[in-house]
Amino acid sequence: MKSVRTRLILVFLAATALPLAATWWIAASLFEHSLSYSSTDQLDELSKTLEIAGRELYQRARESLKADAAAGRVLPERASPQSPEVAEFIESGEPERFVLSPGGERLAYYVRRGGEVDLYSAKLGSATLARISDQYRRAREAVDQARTRDLRRGFLYTFLLLAAAVWGVALAALVFMAHQVSRPILRLTAGLERLAAGDLDARVDLQRPDEVGRAVTAFNHMAAELRQSRDRLVYLTQLASWQGLARKMAHELKNSLTPIRLMMEEVLARDGEDDRAFVQQAARIVVDEAETLERRVRAFSEFAAEPPVRPAPMDVNAVVEDRLALLRAGHPELSCSAELAQALPPAQADEDLVKGILTNLLENGADAAGAGGRMLVRTFAGDGVIAIEVHDSGPGLSEQARKSLFEPTITFKKRGMGLGLSIARKNALLLGGDIVLATGALGGAAFRVTLPKNR
Repeated sequence: MKSVRTRLILVFLAATALPLAATWWIAASLFEHSLSYSSTDQLDELSKTLEIAGRELYQRARESLKADAAAGRVLPERASPQSPEVAEFIESGEPERFVLSPGGERLAYYVRRGGEVDLYSAKLGSATLARISDQYRRAREAVDQARTRDLRRGFLYTFLLLAAAVWGVALAALVFMAHQVSRPILRLTAGLERLAAGDLDARVDLQRPDEVGRAVTAFNHMAAELRQSRDRLVYLTQLASWQGLARKMAHELKNSLTPIRLMMEEVLARDGEDDRAFVQQAARIVVDEAETLERRVRAFSEFAAEPPVRPAPMDVNAVVEDRLALLRAGHPELSCSAELAQALPPAQADEDLVKGILTNLLENGADAAGAGGRMLVRTFAGDGVIAIEVHDSGPGLSEQARKSLFEPTITFKKRGMGLGLSIARKNALLLGGDIVLATGALGGAAFRVTLPKNR
């Protein structure tokens, strides 16, 4: 797994060391190649010297042959008119002409004598003009070839072209790698800007096995935590306002209940005989209603109260089995089962609060499942949490009920105040966990309680 730092180092090395080595190699090669032409000037001077020497030798040979011909030291030969050289000489109209043989070993001297042509020839020495001419030709070819290359300009253009090509490739590689590195950072920055603007649903869909990938994962986790924390804070804020309302209502109900109870107790205490049975019946009804109102007041008081939280290591499976035993005893008509994780780590929670939460969820599930229904409790370990799920085979929850499930509502059911789930979730939040809806395994409703692991 290569980190971003390692990649940047590799990019730096590729963008500097490799082009530098290539530039060094090109410069050294061209420099070495240029040395092979260091003797060009000397070769040029030599070719010029050969040219002068050849011309002087040729001129002397001509003068010597002409003098010998004039003095009679060389006898003429009658040239054949059919010879191409003779025919060309006759047509030219020149009085005389010197011709060097192709091999350069003999020099021919043509002289016009009326309508005929005399030919005088002489053999040249060992240092023939042919050799000098050949050496001169080769020297001039080498000089001309070297000069046509224009070494200085060629060296400069070649060096610039190759260096530009090498550095261009390196720059393209650097730009590509920089884009590959910066693109996820830009996406992460855009996600941070969305999150800073208040969009807690901002996520970055990117998976990489390096620091950037871990930063993206941390960002997504942080955004999810912020969203969850905000939801919890909103819920706790709502609970605080509902608790204030509950305290006020409890106070007002108590103020009304006290004189009613005192008055009815006084009626019962009288010794009058007239309509005593009716009075007793009426008094009993009033007393029962007052007790009902008192139960409601106690429910509101319990909702408004902040229970003490004493977290400690807790065996979740043991608490679940204890609550299930009570459920089976109180509802023998139900079929209750459990799927408890083996070697489940302990949770860090208040056992009394957890028992109250489970009791509320199990009783609600039992009421929803009805006679002959089924209940299922599961436990398992998650990411830093211990989870408890309670499933029932009841009719399930409507969409409207799901939206307002944990809101405290006032109900006049004989056996409920409409505050059980609100109190249970508040206690779960105080423990550092939560209660959420889960997918029902028995066709009805399902709740998941999460508690922090013991660290």
